[in-house]
Order: sequence, then C-alpha cells, then structure tokens
Amino acid sequence: MREIVYLSEGKLNQFMPEPRRALPAVKLHAGVSLAGINVENPAPDSTRDLRRHLKQVEKQVARHTLQYTEPELTPGRWVRFSAPLNWVTLRGRYQDLVLFVDPAPESTHPSAAGTTRRLLLHGSARHLRGRPPIQVDGPELSVLTSGGCSAGMTFVTNAGHVVSALAHALDPLEPESGADGENSSEPTDPRHRAGIRDLLAALDAESTEVSTSAMMTGYARVSALLPETTTEASCLVASPLIVEYVN
Repeated sequence: MREIVYLSEGKLNQFMPEPRRALPAVKLHAGVSLAGINVENPAPDSTRDLRRHLKQVEKQVARHTLQYTEPELTPGRWVRFSAPLNWVTLRGRYQDLVLFVDPAPESTHPSAAGTTRRLLLHGSARHLRGRPPIQVDGPELSVLTSGGCSAGMTFVTNAGHVVSALAHALDPLEPESGADGENSSEPTDPRHRAGIRDLLAALDAESTEVSTSAMMTGYARVSALLPETTTEASCLVASPLIVEYVN
C-alpha cells in the first residue's frame, strides 16, 4: 500500500502523450426520435487514470535515473532517492514553499564530507497529501538597515535569495534578482552557495527542536548541486515528482 506525501501533477503532466480525441458517448432514449439523441462527453475515472499514468511515468523515469549520490550529476537530470527526510514549511511569506531535507550528518570531520551528500528538495505545498508539515521559523531572510546611501533599504540575506528562488522557480533553480537590481547568472553564484549552506544550517537547528524525519523515497529533477568542501558535504538541490514513505 503506497502512502504518498507529495505528488506534483504538473511534472506528471509533462509526460503526457499526445492527446487523442475521444469519441463522444451517445445515449439513445427509448421512444425519442433521432433528433433527441443525447450526446455527452465521457467522464473518466480521474483517480484511476492518475494512478495508471503515475505508474507508467515511474516505469519510464526509472530506466534513465541515477541515485542522487552519484557523481557528475547536472541540473535537469532526474534522480531517485531513498533517505530519511524532514519536511517543513516556513512561517510567513514563504509558507507555500515546502522543503524536504535530510538530517545533518552526525560527523562534521573533514573526512566525512566525501562519504555523504545532503539532499534538499523544494516544492509547492499545494502538492502535499495527508497531514500538513511542521511550520518553522527558518533562517532570517532579510535585514533592515539605516546605513549606506539608502536609509531603510531592505537587504535580502543569502538564504533569502535562495528561498525566493526556490519559491518562484520551476526547474531548474533560476537566477534571482538581487537587492541591487542585478541578476545573478548561475545557481553556483557565491550568494546561492552561501545561501544554501545558511538554509541547511537553519533547518538543521529547527530539526533538533521538532523532528519529522522518516524514510522516504521518490524521484526528483536536479535544480543545483553544491560541491563538497574540506569541512562540509556536498548538497543536491532538487524538485520532486513524488515523495512517499518507505513502508
């Protein structure tokens, strides 16, 4: 029995075949002339069709996907995952953004960075199924300052730029306008790299208060890949098609 936590019907529909024109259903009423024929469009069982289509898509995707821990992954590639994940939404402006993140590695020793890869999934809360996720404060997304040439200007933090990009982008992670009006050109922009680290740190801190960690599996499209450093593991950022409990 499958217990689905998240399902993006938008991504599912990207795999739809060319639509076939359905023949209308014709109802003949006894004692009514030909002019009284009632022509109706068919009403398919949407739930049954959705399940069948999902099964077909998963079978198709499974033939071409790698594990999210594999090297040489690039944005746009599909990956499969099976990992313990916490799932949360942020309070306030970005409450429609849902994040799935694996627990922080137990060891921060440099040698541990090469043995694991963090997983951060981002999606829309409207695709969630079942119980609502935990709401957390998350990182500080903006700071107010009266200094500089523009008194009272709001400066968005690195994590704020990343959260905004994840909330508004489809796939992959798209460039986001900066506070100065200029566009960052790549997801590997230093601001995004620092922001992803800041976001992970904030989510890790929240998970020590309330843990929702459970083994989950599914498929996702890579948005960005944060390389490992001498002290931190790499991180794969991806947007899921489906997330379900491992039963």
